[in-house]
Amino acid sequence: MLNRKNVLITGGTGSFGKQFIKAILRDYPLVNKIIIFSRDELKQSEIKQMYPDVDFPMLRFFIGDVRDKDRLVQAFEGVDVVIHAAAIKQVDTAEYNPTECIKTNINGAENVINAALTCGVKDVVALSTDKACAPINLYGATKLVSDKLFTAANNIKGSKEIKFSVVRYGNVMGSRGSVIPFFLNKKKEGVLPITHPEMTRFNISLEDGVDMVMYALANHLGGEIFIPKIPSYNILDVAKAIAPECETKIVGIRPGEKLHEEMITDTDSLNTIDLGKYYVILPSISFNYTEEQYLLHHNAVKVKFGFKYNSGTNDSWEDSESLKQLISTKVSVEK
Repeated sequence: MLNRKNVLITGGTGSFGKQFIKAILRDYPLVNKIIIFSRDELKQSEIKQMYPDVDFPMLRFFIGDVRDKDRLVQAFEGVDVVIHAAAIKQVDTAEYNPTECIKTNINGAENVINAALTCGVKDVVALSTDKACAPINLYGATKLVSDKLFTAANNIKGSKEIKFSVVRYGNVMGSRGSVIPFFLNKKKEGVLPITHPEMTRFNISLEDGVDMVMYALANHLGGEIFIPKIPSYNILDVAKAIAPECETKIVGIRPGEKLHEEMITDTDSLNTIDLGKYYVILPSISFNYTEEQYLLHHNAVKVKFGFKYNSGTNDSWEDSESLKQLISTKVSVEK
């Protein structure tokens, strides 16, 4: 799928980008170029040390910001596949710096779309978040707008052979800024701060997130939002898995936080398809295929009327023991 292709990753120095690079190099040895596009020269330098030029001549490093459309057009020249992972992602940072979040997450998404259309890119997959579903914070709201921009971009492509799709998933185990590395760091203090004892989250590994993006690239028709079937966990089980000897202290839900996350609302379910391993929310407006054509193409079925996908009512769960095992095998790799 990616052999002899030029692949670009915006925000390519983040947790996802590093895992995606590893997966391409492992599974697609004939890839032509992997372009890591980001604004952080220090992180780019660290990746260069991991992959020396002499052994990995296919890697390219572009300093740039998705807010800069001209730079994106330069970077996208000759690119076949774009994975859009760049974003301002910290909920509290977005609440305090709303205009900066909008410039990156919304204006940046529009720039990526326009640059892809200008440069003849064939496949674009944008990363989203469960916080974009029924958002209550600015980060989620900007990612919802971004999702809408990417799904609607298929309706303005004209005769261009390009497909835009979105991948939406929950908390990535061990990624920077997430609860597991936070608790691992707090463990030495003897007290773990708990926002709310009933708080739940979806859980996915970086490898599974990368696999999902690869699936989207191989199977998308354009305009879909792909959603994985993944387990939930309760925050107290995470604390027990990491440091059962530690005291827990209830500190309250932070501004912009939900008690439970959602990835599909009951209203979304009207356009939701079950592919087996994944769900797909089809675009509300599409001139590229009908729902019946999509179902037939994937040999898929619609979800039941009123279906919703919520971390608190999920039918699949991790407990403290399974989390302990996952943390021991996954987090050290993904940090």
